[in-house]
This record gives sequence, C-alpha cells and structure tokens, in this order.
Amino acid sequence: MPAGRPSGLLGKEIAGYRVESEIGRGGMAVVYRARDLRLDRTVALKLLAPELARNDTFRKRFAHESRVAASIDHPHIVPVFEAGETEGVLYIAMRYVAGRDLAALLDREGPLPPVKAGRIAAQVASALDAAHAHDLVHRDVKPGNVLVAEGTDGDHPEHVYLTDFGLTKKSLSLTGFTTVGEFVGTLDYVAPEQISGKPVDGRCDVYSLACVVFETLVGAPPFRRDNDWAVLWAQQYDPPPPLSEVRPGLPSAADAVFARALAKTPEERYGTCLEFVAELRAVLADAPGGGPAAPRGPRRLGAPPAPPAWARPVFRELD
Repeated sequence: MPAGRPSGLLGKEIAGYRVESEIGRGGMAVVYRARDLRLDRTVALKLLAPELARNDTFRKRFAHESRVAASIDHPHIVPVFEAGETEGVLYIAMRYVAGRDLAALLDREGPLPPVKAGRIAAQVASALDAAHAHDLVHRDVKPGNVLVAEGTDGDHPEHVYLTDFGLTKKSLSLTGFTTVGEFVGTLDYVAPEQISGKPVDGRCDVYSLACVVFETLVGAPPFRRDNDWAVLWAQQYDPPPPLSEVRPGLPSAADAVFARALAKTPEERYGTCLEFVAELRAVLADAPGGGPAAPRGPRRLGAPPAPPAWARPVFRELD
C-alpha cells in the first residue's frame, strides 16, 4: 500500500468496515472514510503499511498506544473506536469528523483573526494537556492533525479535534521505520530535542503547538526557509521572528510569549499547553484584528554553518 498509488480497496470490506473513499495518506498509513457494518455509522479507518504489522516491537507498542488513546475521554480528541489487525494489516477505526483540517482552513482563509486563532489554540491545548496527563506525548502536532468542525452556536463557532494519537513517531523510531524523509515532512513544527534525538516529554508538544498557533496568526510557521536542512538548522538555533513585526497591529507583548513557548530547551518553555495559550490570549485580548501579515515566502539564506557531527547523516541524505 505505497503512498501515492491507488489502493484498490474502495468498496471492499475490512474487519467489518466497508471502505467508501480515501481521505488522506502519509508515508506509512492511509485513512479512508468507511462504513461500520455492525453499527451502521461512518468512521475514519486508518490502515497501516503491511511491513509494520510484521515487526513485533511495533505491533506491541501500537496496541499499547491505541489502548491509551482510546481511554482518553476528551471532547477535543478524536475518539478511537477500535484498533486491531486483520489479514496482516494493522488498523484503527476512529470517529469521522465532517469538516476540514486546519491546514486546509488556512489555505482558504489565510491568517486568522486573533480571537478565532485563540479559540482554536485553546481547544488543541486542552486536548494535548489531557494526553500528557495520561503519559502520552503526541510528537506530531501540525495543522494537518487539527480537525475543525462546525461548532454548536455563535459562542462556539468551531469544534476542534486533535487526531493521530494511535501512531507516534516514537513507535516508528523504535522499530527502525522512521526515515529522514518521513521526519522532514513535519520539520516546520518539530521541537529541537526531537531533531537531536534527545528524550521528549509534553513540552515538545508545547513547542509544536506554538509553531502551529504562530502560523494561524501569520499564515506561515515561524521558521519557514527555502530548504529542509535550513529549517532543521533554524529550529535549533534561530530565534523566532517577532510576531508584532510579521503581523503589524498585534501587541509586542505577544513576542515574549512566543519566545518562551519556542525556547530551544524544554526547561525554558511553558510547563503546559494551556499555560502558553492562556497567556497568549490575555495579551491578544485587547488587540484589534491585526493588519495583514507580511509576505512570508521562502527566505534565501546563503550557505548555513557546517552542521554538527550528529546531523551530518541527515544533511547527506537531503543533498
């Protein structure tokens, strides 16, 4: 089931689910809209690449993390209905969320009004802190994993879900399936300690969330560069651009909030995602809509400094 090729599964039944349409795919998984034939409901069915099922270490970790994800009862985490294996393929059945992901929303609307960005950020932060309370670190917070559905009323115009807890980067790295190419795919949102292979905790999700929230306000993540290894370098060594300069009209106090949330070492960041978002919303509360964001196209930087020794294999791979 390689990425980029038709799966041939449309209309077929898998583990009691009839596949209806493909709704997303990545390097090691494909997500389908499917019909639960037992309960007659629509679900999102994620099928993992067959080679993952053949690795005992991954299968055990997949089962554990799926159980943990399913046990978290939170209004902003996509519920996991079932996870298992059938005919040599691992699968996860989740609630199907009608709507678009945050990446598509930003593509359509561009930078969001501060109030709307704050509402979305608070819901994602609440979901992440709930996961951290269960010792589950997401590690891949990005706009594509934030689903934005219609809210309940005018006071709650959006209902946000965080998804993709059942398959984490740690699961793949423990089995040797994580490759440089896969990792680079979400480099715009990855914490420095993840890049360097250091142990991570919930504060790496604080960093990633800050990158996402910055993008909702500006239209681009804070370390947009013209190639992947320049992004890799910037995530570890460059300070974030001041928000108030990139989007005139927003208060300069927000610059300090992002500087802390995007600190290069976890100890210097906020301890929780909600702490970060609460402080940001407080400084943005009296801000007007903010002016248009400054153009944020790729920045040509010239030759970066030589990479540290541990990063040289990554740089060779990207050449």
